[in-house]
Amino acid sequence: MATLYVSPHPDDFRSLLALIAAEFCPSSRPQITTEDPPASLSLRSRPALVLAPGQGDSVLSGSAAVAWYLSFQGKKAGLDPKQQSQVWQWLSFADNELTPVSCAVVFPLMGVMGVDKKVQQSSRAELMRVLKVLDQALAPRTFLVGESITLADMAVATAVLLPFRYALEPSDRKTVTNVTRWFTTCVNQPQFLKVLGGITLCEKVGPVALKANAAGNSKAANAGPAVDSTAANGPPKTEAQLKKEAKKKEKLEKFQQKKEMEAKKKTQPPAEKKTKPEKKELGVFTYNILTPAGDKKDVVSPLPDSYSPQYVEAAWYTWWEKQGFFKPEYGRKSIGEQNPRGMFMMCIPPPNVTGSLHLGHALTNAIQDCLTRWHRMRGETTLWNPGCDHAGIATQVVVEKKLMRERGLSRHDLGREKFIEEVWKWKNEKGDRIYHQLKKLGSSLDWDRACFTMDPKLSYAVQEAFIRMHDEGVIYRSKRLVNWSCTLNSAISDIEVDKKELTGRTLLPVPGYKEKVEFGVLVSFAYKVDASEEEVVVATTRIETMLGDTAVAVHPADPRYQHLKGKTVLHPFCDRKMPIVFDEFVDMNFGTGAVKITPAHDHNDYEVGERHNLTFINILDENGLLINVPPPFLGMKRFEARKAVLQALKDRGQFKEIKDNPMVVPVCSRSKDIVEPLLKPQWYVNCSEMGKQAADVVREGKLKIIPDHHLKTWFNWMDNIRDWCISRQLWWGHRIPAYFITVGDPSVKPGEDTDGHYWVSGRSEEEAREKAARRFNVSVDKISLRQDEDVLDTWFSSGIFPFSIFGWPNETEDLKVFYPGTLLETGHDILFFWVARMVMMGLKLTGKLPFKEVYLHAVVRDAHGRKMSKSLGNVIDPLDVITGISLEGLHAQLTDSNLDALEVERAKQGQKADYPNGIPECGTDALRFALCAYTSQGRDINLDVNRILGYRHFCNKLWNAVKFAMKTLGDDFAPLEKAQLCGEESVSDRWILSRLSAAVALCDAGFKAYDFPTITTAIYNFWLYELCDVYLESVKPVFIKAEEDGVGQRQARVCRQTLYTCLDGGLRLLSPVMPFVAEELYQRLPRRQPQTDPPSISVTSYPDTKEFCWNSEEVDRDMEFIMTVVRTIRSLRADYNLTKTRADCYLQCLDAATVSLVQKYALQIQTLSYCQAVAPLTASQPVPEGCAVAIASDRCTVNLMLKGLIDVEKEVTKLMTKKGDLEKQMEKLRERMVKSDYKEKVPVKVQEQDTEKLRQSQTELEKVKEAIENFRKMS
Repeated sequence: MATLYVSPHPDDFRSLLALIAAEFCPSSRPQITTEDPPASLSLRSRPALVLAPGQGDSVLSGSAAVAWYLSFQGKKAGLDPKQQSQVWQWLSFADNELTPVSCAVVFPLMGVMGVDKKVQQSSRAELMRVLKVLDQALAPRTFLVGESITLADMAVATAVLLPFRYALEPSDRKTVTNVTRWFTTCVNQPQFLKVLGGITLCEKVGPVALKANAAGNSKAANAGPAVDSTAANGPPKTEAQLKKEAKKKEKLEKFQQKKEMEAKKKTQPPAEKKTKPEKKELGVFTYNILTPAGDKKDVVSPLPDSYSPQYVEAAWYTWWEKQGFFKPEYGRKSIGEQNPRGMFMMCIPPPNVTGSLHLGHALTNAIQDCLTRWHRMRGETTLWNPGCDHAGIATQVVVEKKLMRERGLSRHDLGREKFIEEVWKWKNEKGDRIYHQLKKLGSSLDWDRACFTMDPKLSYAVQEAFIRMHDEGVIYRSKRLVNWSCTLNSAISDIEVDKKELTGRTLLPVPGYKEKVEFGVLVSFAYKVDASEEEVVVATTRIETMLGDTAVAVHPADPRYQHLKGKTVLHPFCDRKMPIVFDEFVDMNFGTGAVKITPAHDHNDYEVGERHNLTFINILDENGLLINVPPPFLGMKRFEARKAVLQALKDRGQFKEIKDNPMVVPVCSRSKDIVEPLLKPQWYVNCSEMGKQAADVVREGKLKIIPDHHLKTWFNWMDNIRDWCISRQLWWGHRIPAYFITVGDPSVKPGEDTDGHYWVSGRSEEEAREKAARRFNVSVDKISLRQDEDVLDTWFSSGIFPFSIFGWPNETEDLKVFYPGTLLETGHDILFFWVARMVMMGLKLTGKLPFKEVYLHAVVRDAHGRKMSKSLGNVIDPLDVITGISLEGLHAQLTDSNLDALEVERAKQGQKADYPNGIPECGTDALRFALCAYTSQGRDINLDVNRILGYRHFCNKLWNAVKFAMKTLGDDFAPLEKAQLCGEESVSDRWILSRLSAAVALCDAGFKAYDFPTITTAIYNFWLYELCDVYLESVKPVFIKAEEDGVGQRQARVCRQTLYTCLDGGLRLLSPVMPFVAEELYQRLPRRQPQTDPPSISVTSYPDTKEFCWNSEEVDRDMEFIMTVVRTIRSLRADYNLTKTRADCYLQCLDAATVSLVQKYALQIQTLSYCQAVAPLTASQPVPEGCAVAIASDRCTVNLMLKGLIDVEKEVTKLMTKKGDLEKQMEKLRERMVKSDYKEKVPVKVQEQDTEKLRQSQTELEKVKEAIENFRKMS
């Protein structure tokens, strides 16, 4: 076994890195010791890994080498060459960028280095700079490389471990939120926790108390703090540090004295200080005005100081609902009335009644509601129809678990009728929660049309669909292989089968078995050839199924078996002779080229059995017990038989070998049972003709699928469609309206279950009996019927949802008006299971497509790219994001769930890692905006809940902007009846109206193309970067001037109209995405036409390019140039620390046109750059001495007057220090790059980064030299 030598000191981050890497390779974890390595190994530093003691070439030393080796063993060094290079890149970043500066900040606090305040300040600033680089890199991702922890995360996390423990206060951590989120995620992983324990983050920087030796090694414990261990380990030290090694003990004593003095001060009574007023924190505001449900919210009281979701989202939804805004009838005499603006109809993908919505549902509803609100605001007759799915298996499992947990009863103890009563009772208690969640999300659904798939109206439609398709012969009875769950005692659909990938031998838990069962192995054994000494070797992953073998298959072209044509092999456990069949399905290059055939328990073997007319022997009953097999296997449980068969083959000498085999195991998503292919008589839908029709309508352009990269999947499924098994052996669901016929007449022979002739369907038993009597030409009294016990697959009722909700097969007004619908919007993961079936059944039963377009959004995964799963603890209730929840609250939800104790514990660990501080209150609008902003066509969404909080801050910015604007408008302001230019607009007015028009065009195009990030980006940029950051700032002088003269007053009036147009248009743009805050703020604005304008923003017209037609490329181009100048001035001000001092600015322009442009925008430049005065100069005019210079563009150079404003000597000293640091940094980098092995050892990516770093440093050095020169001119 390998031995890992580590430092005993608990803060030795290099040894900690090696220890964490070791935790990620449990199978080859080395022996760990803090003892000194043997002298013979000549090891100068730790960590060190000795692979084979005594052999020099088997020793690895240094944290990078050791961690890389261990991570490679644990498959954490990158999945491919690209990822491995990225890992190396981050290792280099940790070593060269983070570690030196982390040590420089923390070691003085630990007493390892002397305290120099000036050096401390610069080191701290440099640490924050490096962390901000890391923060930027982590903004779009959860981990540094790929979608899971790698060595990159381990190395960088241990490099920042000491700063997070001792130096980064809460205010520091707020400036690098992405780094803090990532670090917290890392250190809460089980492997990190095992090494580090719980990490307490720094609250206030101060001297660090020396820690006891972690390993208790007396020799190390006497060595003081990490002095000796770090010396051995080699944290980066300058030459000066090494010279001071002898003085460290003395400094440590001084440090201890200083600590004692500080402790003494704390015990003395503090001197009285003048109390400062407490800083007011933004609190939670609630709406406390008594408003009966459905009444309009009070909009007269002043707005709270800051945005609060609880205040904003109160009372609006019930008012919208009561006013009928969500109904297609709103604003028109009848739904049948022709609307020239068109009609939009979409039905909700009915969520399962089994419980709560998660963020995946929230995405679906955010997108659908945005689209619905947009169409409604465009004046179209709009219906978004709600509904809920009975979810057969899911609901039955939940209620069965509840019954067993609470009353110790199974469904069989209750009986069918009583059990169904229990399910209805549970549905009535829990079903409303989903509708409550949808309302909290702001979903503008027509609740009067809400329906449930088990409602009488929909149940009648399901029955009618089955009977019509059965009468036509499209639905038929057949005995075929199905996915069978022995635990559920039911067939399940493909979507309910999870495919668990195994890399080799794996023990898995199976319901009903105390011990785990072995999977992922391939067992080889021999069949004896009849009347011969020969044998044929076959292999299988399910050895128990050999009891049902009825043939061995080989390839027709395989020369090894040509002589065995017509021969048979002998079954070792019974007198069964099995033919050797020749079939092209066999891969002659795999294994021995011979395959055992079990037609009744394998899908491929089933087809071989059909082709060669083999015997089908079913060896499993519905509970997974062996039948139709010889003793001693008869009656055994299937996986106990697995062991028994293997042993029996060994006893007979026919066992050959067992080896690891990568494979996919089918697992029932509901019961976690291993799915068995089982021969069962079931009901099937013949899909060949319907599948062809579904493919043709897409090929012909009658049905559009967006994005179009899903077309390949669609055609692959439709062109190769198999018949659909619609039977489910459940009690909850639509019972199949089919009856097995027994004829009480000796002239009619008894029928078989699989014979469709003996099955009849009917709307009632009487109707079915009459049909049967006509079929067999006997009187009704001779017919006995037995209704099928099974229920229909849930997807059958979902497949007719778009027309069953409108009363099909009855010709209702809703059916005439709203069917076919406009759009179907859903996740791409149910394209086949739901979308395809709706298209097929719509065409089959109504002759019409159920919708014209299908928009498929991405699937929401968690921040780590994992599918949402309750057992992982990553299923988040949207309401918890809206209102916020503590970690304890998240844990409590797991306790109330149907998870077993082991799953609850695993889920708790997942929650603790992802949400160590719970989930902050974000509000509905922020959640909706984030979900839409994340949605891009063509990839799944890795949603980090913490990033949603950023959009709550955006809401606060909106809030403050509108509050300021309303104050600016004044109480007496009256907007013009129509938004239009008057000709007196300033350049700022024309620019902001141009930007508003551009945002309107982008949103319009975005909605039409289902491009939601374009919509959210356009709205965000307009409000934040254009209206708030530029326009509102640039017009402040206009309103100040208005108080001085008449001209200023006229300009202010124009400015107010422009500002109102921006607020009105901006809120209307925002309304579909953020309906609550848009309504709250819009209701506070005066109306253009108070008597006729709509009562709510939700039914106000959406901005279009005809109304907002002021986009000007010339104005945009000019302002872009002006903003470049402003940014350059701001940058210069920051460089020279002119935070509050105004300076004169001279803008040297290339030509007269640029001078004219600068003069035109002089007020804007002066206001936005905080200058004292702005003076444009021609290229020939001299610039006054004492200016700092920066180039804004090839047309303009900025000269900022510094003379008299700053301490020149002090600034030169600072710049000289910076110059020295840059030169040292560049020298160090050059030395590294000229090393002989640099090109071979350093990854190309890192080489490119080094070159770029050198170039940037050179540029910065030149700027510093130039600044020094400028300052010297001033002195």
